Amino acid sequence: MNTISLKKLFNFEKTPLNVVMAFVTVALVAAFFAGAVNYILHGHHAYNVTRQHPWGLLISMYVFFVVSSTGLCIISSIGHVFGIPEFQQIGKRAIAGAIITISSGFAVIGLEIGHPVTMLIYNVLTPGLTSAIWWMGTLYGLYLTFICLEFFFLAIKENHTLSKIFGICGLLVGLAAHSNLGAVFGFLVSRPSANGVFYPVYFILSAMITGCYLIFLMYGFRYKMNFPEKVAIMLVKLGKILGMLLAVLIFFEAWKILTALYGDMPERAATILHAIKHPNFWFGELTLGMLIPFVVILLSNAKAIKATVYASLAGMVGIFFMRYGLVHDTLLYPMTTLKRAEYELAPTFVEYFPSATEFAIGLGGIGLSLFLYYLADKIFNLDETAHH
Repeated sequence: MNTISLKKLFNFEKTPLNVVMAFVTVALVAAFFAGAVNYILHGHHAYNVTRQHPWGLLISMYVFFVVSSTGLCIISSIGHVFGIPEFQQIGKRAIAGAIITISSGFAVIGLEIGHPVTMLIYNVLTPGLTSAIWWMGTLYGLYLTFICLEFFFLAIKENHTLSKIFGICGLLVGLAAHSNLGAVFGFLVSRPSANGVFYPVYFILSAMITGCYLIFLMYGFRYKMNFPEKVAIMLVKLGKILGMLLAVLIFFEAWKILTALYGDMPERAATILHAIKHPNFWFGELTLGMLIPFVVILLSNAKAIKATVYASLAGMVGIFFMRYGLVHDTLLYPMTTLKRAEYELAPTFVEYFPSATEFAIGLGGIGLSLFLYYLADKIFNLDETAHH
């Protein structure tokens, strides 16, 4: 652990990339707090969510952050928990990223929940054991506790026995929490486009892909694209893992669409058909999130590390569209229990566009993550130590 001072905090290499990142981070953090103040003053009226579309951008961003956190935890466990030598060097940096991203997710979701303090109190006093959302909050709370303890013993005390124990606990609870988050959508019986066993498994798969993207971005920025041999060897192997995971994800997505369209099941087929026609899916989710990184890895046999870093940036943009589409597409089809008269038009799809406050808080959460990561990199030594 390094000593920290304000002078050291603001002392960084004034390269164009660093300066741009600093301005972007400050702007996003300022937007987060501005959005938070507006929400405190006006409540949910500051958001564009409605009774017909109750989940909006902030739910999407919450899922985006916890997917990132779980993915980093899973990827870090390759070396730290399972002992594969090439991946042991990413342990501290990945776990720090996991703590930061889930903390940012909690900050965002805290501004979406009407009474977050009351929720924490009654989460303990009146547990809803049959509620997937109760289990989600409880398991993620345990997960954050375990990975914080893992990081404490790994980066501060350098007790690798205890850090491995808490790493195993964090991994198992994280997998349980994240698959349960998928079940929050899969249990929606009234939403045929989401209901089923697909999402609990899909969430784990997409989390691992997100974790790979973030490792490439972290190390690309850490070494300014000039990778030491040891890091380059690790990233090539990680690229091959990422390529395999992307192939499986493309396979998953294809069968999800085919099974939804086959038989023209009411609501499910119409919802999926409407969603895949939108640029959010075919450009954001499919092209940026899956195809570009997969093609780069496939053509270079995962050896084009710099290209994979840029592809990972595109991939993270695609992951955002995946998370946004997950929430929005689930709520597309209008729900009505009233019998329509013969002359009445059929209800149209429920459309939604986030408000400025939602954009400020949601995207500001990314700035919060960048700022916390900068602090962690200044305070702690996140690189592999000589005796580790």
